[in-house]
Amino acid sequence: MSEDIYKDIAQAYAAAAERASGLKSRFAAAGFDPAAVRSLADLSRLPVMKKEELLKLQRANPPFGGFLAADLKDVGRIYVSPGPIFEPSLSGGGGHGLDLLFRSASVGAGDIILNTWMYHLVPAGLLFDEAAQAAGATVIPGGVGNTELQAQIIVETGVTSICASTAFFLTLADKVIETYGRDAWKVKTAFLGGEMGDWMAKRRRIEADYGVSTWAAYATADLGLVGYEDGGDGYVVHPDRVVQICDPISGEQVAHGEPGEVVVTARDATWPMIRFGTGDSAFALGSNADGTVSRISALQGRVGAAVKVREIFVYPRVIEEVVIGTPGAKAAQAVVTREKDRDMIRISLVLEDGADASAAIIAAAEAFKSHSRIRADAVSVVPELPENADLIVNDKDG
Repeated sequence: MSEDIYKDIAQAYAAAAERASGLKSRFAAAGFDPAAVRSLADLSRLPVMKKEELLKLQRANPPFGGFLAADLKDVGRIYVSPGPIFEPSLSGGGGHGLDLLFRSASVGAGDIILNTWMYHLVPAGLLFDEAAQAAGATVIPGGVGNTELQAQIIVETGVTSICASTAFFLTLADKVIETYGRDAWKVKTAFLGGEMGDWMAKRRRIEADYGVSTWAAYATADLGLVGYEDGGDGYVVHPDRVVQICDPISGEQVAHGEPGEVVVTARDATWPMIRFGTGDSAFALGSNADGTVSRISALQGRVGAAVKVREIFVYPRVIEEVVIGTPGAKAAQAVVTREKDRDMIRISLVLEDGADASAAIIAAAEAFKSHSRIRADAVSVVPELPENADLIVNDKDG
């Protein structure tokens, strides 16, 4: 990470604190001088701010909690996230960095994109729309629903790319093929939203079954783009973001490769997200010389969904990886208990008919160890799991 970004952060956040009373109070409470930031160590002296804290501040001082360091006339839109939390949209261009995703996928001039993300209240629809146009593509603002009409639009306008949730993409693709035939399906690229379960395995099946390449980004309403796929593992970090992986309790940065909370600082301080805890967990796949993250893993889950087992946080994503890495596996669940002063973790597998149970148990144990760095105490095959069962169950007090 260049020293220039710390210089930019020092200048931007020192100026922002003079305009945003909530930010100034946050700095004062921590004894933090933004103008003195010269390195990651300096930046890390500021405690992480959780989304829940921002929500409380906004309730006490609506609408932005004293964190807007710009004039209201410069706010183009106000987005509303669950809470509700209000996020101002200021000038950023390119859908706040999401155009990097489209450029990475070589989608731009000559492409027609059907954007099915919601355009109301939440930022997804408009950000993808702006980003696609910034990359040179033509956008059809489809929004959600209207499956039959959107299938017709795909065929008659020659849509080459779709932005959608994984589930809605499948609904649209199947409707096109069912109604117009396989030859009418001309879509080559899909920008999909993440979901729980075996999402990466679903993406591989989608690519094989529908002849598309699939892409995704990691973005939040508070920050815009944090990272994007480039064909390698995980997400490349946006060049204007300082990303750390931190212990969700202490806020201290964890060692490279260890899971923790994604903590982000944006270079732009008009909406001053500095050492902001996203609540998402991941680990560093690549790091810069100063210790900041250059490449983030796939998200492991929300930090509150992790269970600590023998001093290691195990996230739901680990169990997803067990399903992906186990031949014949349909689903899996881990249950953590405390027995004789020792944490125990047992994995239950549901297999496809005819799957080799012995091979599956070995593969599941290896996948779990690989992704969690601890051994499972037992792996067993069960006939079924409850519908919508949690991937990890903490039964230490059970």
